[in-house]
Amino acid sequence: MPKKKRKVIITCAVTGAIHTPTMSPYLPVTPGEIAAAAISAAEAGAAILHLHARDPEDGKPTQDPAVFEQFLPGIKDAADAVINITTGGSPHMTVKERMLPAATFRPEVASLNMGSMNFGLFPMLNRFTDFAHDWERQHLDNSRDLVFKNTFQDIEAILTVGNDNGTRFEFECYDISHLYNLAHFVERGLARPPLFVQSVFGLLGGIGAHPEDLMHMRRTADRLFGNDYIWSILGAGRHQIPLASMGAACGANVRVGLEDSLWIEPGKLADSNAAQVAKIRQVLEGLSLDIASPADAREMLNLKGATKVAF
Repeated sequence: MPKKKRKVIITCAVTGAIHTPTMSPYLPVTPGEIAAAAISAAEAGAAILHLHARDPEDGKPTQDPAVFEQFLPGIKDAADAVINITTGGSPHMTVKERMLPAATFRPEVASLNMGSMNFGLFPMLNRFTDFAHDWERQHLDNSRDLVFKNTFQDIEAILTVGNDNGTRFEFECYDISHLYNLAHFVERGLARPPLFVQSVFGLLGGIGAHPEDLMHMRRTADRLFGNDYIWSILGAGRHQIPLASMGAACGANVRVGLEDSLWIEPGKLADSNAAQVAKIRQVLEGLSLDIASPADAREMLNLKGATKVAF
């Protein structure tokens, strides 16, 4: 009998803390824009929607549950996709602030950064010059002296709240050490298989975006977690589609979205999250891979289901 085709989970990161609203006119900022972008990404094939929130007035990242509440129910009503709420928020926030939306809404999945790191966004100043708000240039320039704090205590606090709420995690690993940090929490019983490991490549301060970096990340995760993890690839900026394609060919799931890259091809801005989902879907189908449905993702990641969230 012919083998079944492998199913690949597409995660779409709709809007985030890294980019600023004036870098692209297509980046969703208001709750209505975020909801519409998320729903269209789900319709294009994203099984998981990774969500941040922004102040609708100036686009600043916010972890105010009142803002999340303006778009979470509408997305849930219109799409069956798994909703994944950030606990990353912004490197300038406290861990208590970053945890608040996930603690309030008890989603099926929340993101979790697995280690402290330098987080250099300032090279974007070489490519973007016009900003609508004063905070945007400062946000990028200040990253020359920015440590994104994720101590063992911070990670334990987020894991404890999530575990108590039945929320599972997208473990964001920006470097090899983050895999070892995750293995530490597995050993302690705080992180539980199946582990959804999101390998992040190409951000200054983390692992690079060379194919050898991708394979090093995979070899290390295989050695540490064996069959107890589900692997996914996040390539930042221009690395998004090439690294996702390489990862998918090597057995990974994929993450795209305007949080991670504003581009659809060299020199051309993506006009929507859905366009990036459609592009990586074309790659996956060209590799004879099936696109995982939300139901598939829930089964693969052992999620509690959409009826057990608090929104």
